[in-house]
This record gives sequence, structure tokens and C-alpha cells, in this order.
Amino acid sequence: MISDALAGRRRGLPELWRKTIRARVRPQGHQAVRPLAAPGYSVVPDSLVPRTPTGGDVSVQDQIDTLRDLPRDALIKDLEQAFGDRPLPAHWRPAAERPDRWLHGYAGALADVWDTTEPLWRRARPLLDREIRRVGVASVRGGPELLLGALNHRITYGERGLLIADVESSTYELGDRKIVLVPMLAGKDAVIVSLDNEDAVWIAYPVPGADQLWHRPAGTAHGELSALMGPVRADLLCAIGQPMTMSMLAGDMQVAPSSITYHCDRLIAAQLISRERRGREVWIARTPRAEELLDIFRR
Repeated sequence: MISDALAGRRRGLPELWRKTIRARVRPQGHQAVRPLAAPGYSVVPDSLVPRTPTGGDVSVQDQIDTLRDLPRDALIKDLEQAFGDRPLPAHWRPAAERPDRWLHGYAGALADVWDTTEPLWRRARPLLDREIRRVGVASVRGGPELLLGALNHRITYGERGLLIADVESSTYELGDRKIVLVPMLAGKDAVIVSLDNEDAVWIAYPVPGADQLWHRPAGTAHGELSALMGPVRADLLCAIGQPMTMSMLAGDMQVAPSSITYHCDRLIAAQLISRERRGREVWIARTPRAEELLDIFRR
């Protein structure tokens, strides 16, 4: 999401989310993430990609804190390992010259994006559970060729090894290493691969079916909500999956701004959404009360 929305490397993230993330990340974060999508490069230091240890889960906040506190020497060493004997590319030099400042900005960008997208991840739990079952069945019945070839159109696995289609496309030999699959909530073309670990290869890919999460819950829950508050306000409440401006919401809903304002006023009166002015724009967001209401209809 960061690479797509902030660094400019488009990977299929819906435009509404791209705009929202750009608006929520602070300027220092915008500056820090630029090296992630420099033209002609796809390699980034491994320490900058949050990963969950194979022994158990680690919270996102713990990952961010670890990244923010990463010793400056560790970042510089990681950069040297990523680019080998080649001179450090110009886009990574600010990180090497002022590692503390850069790490703080990058960790801050991660924190801002997580604050924005955490509700989306909560709604993604059924998709993640379904993906666990799908991967299990494919592993037993089809082996690695079928499984890896079905993760994403940018990944191919065969006799020559693992082929990743990217800015710097290449083929890799996996050997006897474990393969750790990490389903992401990201654009449909997003793939992250970590190949430097001696024990395991990490492959992150978009979780199948994520398209249904970008706008509103599934039909049955939405229909019951419509019966409670009317179809327009149900659509509106479900569409505010993340904070957005009134104009963004009107465009997404394809409803006249005056009508959007009227229905938002009613939802504000019911304490289901909040409204905040930032400069010339008015931002709206669902309240905890609205989240509780939607959770009831998702069960």
C-alpha cells in the first residue's frame, strides 16, 4: 500500500484508498518512502519489510517500534548487503546519511497507514481463514508448482526455479528452504519476496477475494442494514470503510453532494459518523458506535 499510494509504484490499489492513504501520512513519511519505488529498482533492504516470525504472531505496533529503534549500523549494513559491491543508489543515500531520521519517518508512515487500514484488516479475517484452507489443499494435492503458480500472475514456478516478473525480473533457486506464504491486503499486482534468509523464502501476495472489502459488506448483511436505516444511508455508512472527504464519498457513491450532505447530517445526529474540517476539506469517518452496529450485521 505504501509503495503504491506514496511512492508511485502502481500495484492495483483502488484509487479511493490511494488518495486516503496519501492524505493520512505525514510529510516526513512521504519523504521517507520514496526510495521504495525508484525507477529501475525493486530491491529494498530486508529489515524494512515487516515480517512475522514462524514461531508466532507479533503485533503491527511491535513491528513498527522495532523498525523505529533499529540501530543505524544495522540499516547501513542491510543496505550494503542489498546492493553488494555496487555503489549505493542515489535514492538510498539519504537513509544511509541520516539513518535515525529516515527510520523515524518510515516507521511513522507505516503507523499512519496502519491507523487508516486496520478496520479493513478486521473485516478481512474470513478471507484469510479461507486462504489458509485453500493453501493447505493446494499444497497436498498439487505440490509447489501448482500452489506457487496460482498465487499471482507475476509469480511463476517451474524447472528453472522461481520467476518473479518485476522491474528487475529474475529467476531464483529455492533449494530445500521452507516457503513462507504471507497473504497481503494490497493491490492485485502487489508481490513482495524475501530470498536472503538461509532457512526460508518469504512470498507476500494479495489475498484472493479482497475486492469485496474495498467498499461494503456482503449482500445479506447489507440488505438487513438497509431495512433498518434505508438503502442510501446503509450504502453510505458501508462505503466509509476509511476516513474520506465529502467529495470523495460523493464521487464513490455517484450521488449529488447536496444529497450526501443531507444523509451525513442524519448519520451524524445518530452518532454513527463524525465530521472534521481540515483546511478547505471536510473529512468524515465512522464512529465506534457505527463499527459495533456493522459488526452485528456481519455475524
